[in-house]
Amino acid sequence: MVKLKSKTAVSTALLVIGFTLFLLVNEPQSAYAMHIMEGFLPVGWAIFWWVAFIPFFILGVRAIRKITKEAPELKLMLGLAAAFTFVLSALKIPSVTGSSSHPTGTGLGTVMFGPLPMSVLGSMVLLFQAVLLAHGGLTTLGANAFSMAVAGPAAGYAVYRLLMRSGSKQGVAIFSAAAVADLATYIVTSIQLAVAFPAVEGGILASFMKFGGIFAITQVPLAISEGLLTVLIWNWLQSFNTDELSILKRRMKGDRV
Repeated sequence: MVKLKSKTAVSTALLVIGFTLFLLVNEPQSAYAMHIMEGFLPVGWAIFWWVAFIPFFILGVRAIRKITKEAPELKLMLGLAAAFTFVLSALKIPSVTGSSSHPTGTGLGTVMFGPLPMSVLGSMVLLFQAVLLAHGGLTTLGANAFSMAVAGPAAGYAVYRLLMRSGSKQGVAIFSAAAVADLATYIVTSIQLAVAFPAVEGGILASFMKFGGIFAITQVPLAISEGLLTVLIWNWLQSFNTDELSILKRRMKGDRV
């Protein structure tokens, strides 16, 4: 019992220290957008990304319904994943004109539930921030949700499964999943901006290299710090939410929506 309490205290202390360092390193600043701001994309591309995103949202709703029906006790963990995404993605650093860099926070939920539920949780986070905090917008919500709630989680989950199947330690797999989900989000955002605003010389490729290069300056250290913080969160959950994690681990072994 003493050993368990000591482990719990250490996990909590590490989590508090991790959040403190994360917030100090990634100090929020004033910005005019979350990913791509309202009205920045041409109408055609705004509609295109909405159409591309909606099927994943529908599949995500079905996935969440199945999770909550089969394991109602995981509703709290779904809420935790959404809250983690909301908090981290609210930390904005001005980046490319018309957009901003910030952690995404989607890695934790992706590891726990897979990429489909994150299409719903991530898009809800983006909607609340667009409406309540004026970060991002409704016309660009489809594009922002596709990059952060679809592409990022899909890439992170693929890396997580690959590393776990290759015998890597879970901590390494979780760190990699969170970091890759973060970076993949901004690669897709760079593509979205590049196809909407191709360079006069060099076209889409030149524009992508420009946007991606600028994003990389802020996003690489953000991805690394987000990966480390996600591992700390996971370790903390292992100390306080053992029952829920045991259910999640069974789902990770194959009983996945």
